[in-house]
Amino acid sequence: MEITTVAHAPLWCVPRKRCLPSILSYYCWEPRVTRVTFVNKRKSAFVKNGFHASIFKLDATQGESEVIVDDNALPSDDTENLEVSNDELKESRIALSEARSRQEAIEKERDQLVEELARSEVKHQEYASIIKHNKELAIAELEAAKSLFKQTLQGSIDEKFALESKLVLEKQDAVELAVQVEKLAELAFQQATSHILEDAQLRVSAAETTAAEAAHRIEEQIKHVTEGTISSILDQSTRTINKALSAAEQANNHAEKAVSALSGGSNLLDEIAAVCSQNLGLQNAINGLESKLLVAEREIEKLRLDLEQALAQSKASDNRASAAEKALADLKELTQKHSTEREEKIKLLIDKMKNETAEREKAASEAFKVELAGIMAAVEAAKETAQLKDQAYERRFAALQRSLKASESAMELWRQRAEIAESILHGERSTGEENVRYPTMGGRIDLLTDDDSQKWKLLAEGPRREIPEWIARRISTICPKFPPRKANISEALSSNSLSLNLPKPDEVWSIVQEKPRDADMLVEHIIEREVIEKKRKALERALQRKTIKWERTPEETKLEPGTGTGREIVFQGFNWESWRRRWYAELAPKAKDLSQSGITAVWFPPPTESVAPQGYMPSDLYNLNSAYGSVEELKHCIEEMHIQDLLALGDVVLNHRCAQKQSPNGVWNIFGGKLAWGPEAIVCDDPNFQGCGNPSTGDIFHAAPNIDHSQEFVRRDIKEWLNWLRNDIGFDGWRLDFVRGFAGEYVKEYIEASNPAFAIGEYWDSLAYEGGNLCYNQDSHRQRIVNWINATGGTSSAFDVTTKGILHSALHNQYWRLIDPQGKPTGVMGWWPSRAVTFLENHDTGSTQGHWPFPREKLGQGYAYILTHPGTPVIFYDHFYDFGLRDTITELIEARRRGGIHCRSLVKIYHANNEGYVAKVDESLVMKLGHFDWDPFKENNLDGTWQKFVDRGSDYQIWLRQ
Repeated sequence: MEITTVAHAPLWCVPRKRCLPSILSYYCWEPRVTRVTFVNKRKSAFVKNGFHASIFKLDATQGESEVIVDDNALPSDDTENLEVSNDELKESRIALSEARSRQEAIEKERDQLVEELARSEVKHQEYASIIKHNKELAIAELEAAKSLFKQTLQGSIDEKFALESKLVLEKQDAVELAVQVEKLAELAFQQATSHILEDAQLRVSAAETTAAEAAHRIEEQIKHVTEGTISSILDQSTRTINKALSAAEQANNHAEKAVSALSGGSNLLDEIAAVCSQNLGLQNAINGLESKLLVAEREIEKLRLDLEQALAQSKASDNRASAAEKALADLKELTQKHSTEREEKIKLLIDKMKNETAEREKAASEAFKVELAGIMAAVEAAKETAQLKDQAYERRFAALQRSLKASESAMELWRQRAEIAESILHGERSTGEENVRYPTMGGRIDLLTDDDSQKWKLLAEGPRREIPEWIARRISTICPKFPPRKANISEALSSNSLSLNLPKPDEVWSIVQEKPRDADMLVEHIIEREVIEKKRKALERALQRKTIKWERTPEETKLEPGTGTGREIVFQGFNWESWRRRWYAELAPKAKDLSQSGITAVWFPPPTESVAPQGYMPSDLYNLNSAYGSVEELKHCIEEMHIQDLLALGDVVLNHRCAQKQSPNGVWNIFGGKLAWGPEAIVCDDPNFQGCGNPSTGDIFHAAPNIDHSQEFVRRDIKEWLNWLRNDIGFDGWRLDFVRGFAGEYVKEYIEASNPAFAIGEYWDSLAYEGGNLCYNQDSHRQRIVNWINATGGTSSAFDVTTKGILHSALHNQYWRLIDPQGKPTGVMGWWPSRAVTFLENHDTGSTQGHWPFPREKLGQGYAYILTHPGTPVIFYDHFYDFGLRDTITELIEARRRGGIHCRSLVKIYHANNEGYVAKVDESLVMKLGHFDWDPFKENNLDGTWQKFVDRGSDYQIWLRQ
């Protein structure tokens, strides 16, 4: 036997008895190409003892190996028997022993293959179960995603209808506003015109009156002067005439005397001389009278000139009056012109407003259409995603099934190969197969009987996808040997040369395991599904943000400590007996329920260490391990509230503090802990604790030392403590206890320093009573509360104790108490609604103390009143969880939310008598208390379309505007 070996290629041969062809199993796993060539060479065969050997000559070259099989070496019927020497027989026996050892190795390899087959079957069963489970999970997730998307779509559709209704309402409001603006403009124009005309007429009439008065005065002066002059002239004339008559009489007497003298012998010449002298005197008197008459004439002429001047002035006044009339006419014309221009401007403005409204409506409609199209696109994308997901899972399942079948076929083939190899080694091949030739592919027996197998066609046609390099390296270290590419036996026997392009091990493994690569369709679908899922979630978040934005109003975004957002609903999260349990641990799980019910803020009990377990007698302010729980439980409870978007309001006691040590006089006035104050921190007019500070700025609380807030170090320590509660503990705002004990300006300083989200002061004062009955007028009571709020600069709100007290009597068929003489709500709500915190009961008035409990049968009406009116309502823990009013209160909160009621809402009261009470809050909600028959459609002064939202019969009813 002549054997030529190839480097790195072990060779062994097995002789067959009775001239069977020699078959060599040659294992060669070098990564180079092996070529098998059948040639006719010179025979060098020998036969001895029935053994025949075929000569194989193998030529090794660089890069490839060639196996040369000599067909002439095959046995024939004419071959002569050859003698074999003992050495050759020994060599054959050695070869046989080697063949047997190799047979044993093959059997071991077969056993290993069988074990691997069993393990592979177990793994494939596991893979099948995992695939089935993943498919079920995928289907469940798909169904959940579909249901969630349907819910989201339904919510979007509902929101669309709500927005359309809001849009219609806004359009109606805009039209009404335009009409009102037009009416107001017309009314303003008429009023302005009437005022101008009246002013002009008043001015003209005033001018006429002034001129008439001046003329009358001048005429009176002329009349008086003339009458005085004439009377003086008449008097002088009378006097002169009287003098003349007296002179004439004297002359007559003298004449008689003269006659008598003549007759009696008297001297006539003397008499005549006397008469002449008298005549001269009379002539002189007459001349004086003439001169006086001339003077009087001159005065009369002067008065005539004055009269002419007065007439000229009167004429000038008439001219001015005519000019004023002309100016009035011009003014009327100008006013008419301006009014016409103003009307045109108003019409243009109204047209512009209408156009802008139409454009906004159009833009809103287009935006909604775009959003709806986006939603529909998202729906379609989700559907496509679901379909692609189904298809991907189906393809993956089918691929894994194909992989499983391919693995089963491969294991079956290996089993067949093992059986064939075993039969060859034991000489169990049938005689009909003696002339079958098997090509040695690299020295390895390859018996492929299933020519039509589609599973092995994958191996024959090469891999479909690749895997990462690191997986290939790991596979090569674990399983370096894989079945070669399938070849057709007949072609291999008839062809002189067959090239074996075997796949690489990592490629074959990728086919069996169906590992997807980056460009694989399945990976692309998975990536696309993830992208669509992210887009869908982003769309949901955007829609949610838009919904919240649409529901918000400008008051919501404005955050002030006195009002919060303006839409706060406070929940008092404790009662007088809550300290008996680990209250923080019980309150924390209720955060989600409170948030879902519409609550926005939770009022916590006093957190500090206290002499009284309820917390209202604090001692060490920095020790928060109280009867309600530890500081860790308090922080956890506040965190739960914040997770549900709830504000945490801390109940802080600033008016008084319990001392921890006694002074040398035996008085408890020395404080311990971090804030170690002395008597200088206590007001000097506190009669029980010998304080050394300044007088109190408020009322004295006699049960504990009253703190002097006028001291700088006291205010500094309190501000640091409040900021510690805000920043380290997590409180968002304050409920300030007994604020009557110190001035409101100190509260303002504390609030400005700690910057809370919301602050409420407890200014508790007694209402006015007369003869045991509540007085109707409670203005002095609410004025004191408003004065305190004003002292804080509006930085804090206050409990509306006035409204609580009035409701006690008003809900017992005395609804007329709910309206004040100005037509506004009674209580602080009617004067300063944004700072009014309305409530029915708290830990002092109700619970086990029962100092001033609200009528239990009227709680529904009371909550209907405070939850539909302005201000900030407070809900008591006992009513919500213990009295069975949770659903009632939640329904009223929903009505408040839908009506958009906030702390500054406007109230118009229509009825308030013994039978009931009716009020419209803003323009969106109408509520009725009492048993009388009333609805919005019977009210003449109530416009709009209304739908009943809550109907509790004779207790209360609520309508919302459509």
